Amino acid sequence: MSIVKSIRSYINEEEPKIVILNNKINIVNYKDIGHFDSNKIVVKTMYFDVIVKGSDLVVSKLMNDEILITGQFSAIEFR
Repeated sequence: MSIVKSIRSYINEEEPKIVILNNKINIVNYKDIGHFDSNKIVVKTMYFDVIVKGSDLVVSKLMNDEILITGQFSAIEFR
């Protein structure tokens, strides 16, 4: 792979990244929000859907390609 392709791939990265912390889930490079309520949030990526179930779920940060979900999680599924 050429250096230019490597740099372009790094800058324009489309692979989803998911970071799970205590009561926080950060998803980068998502495409759409399929469902949203206080008990279930479905976040669609290019490759799979992330289904977050729990209570008191809140979207704390919402940007074009990044979402931060906070609350009490009971399950995280990938479909």
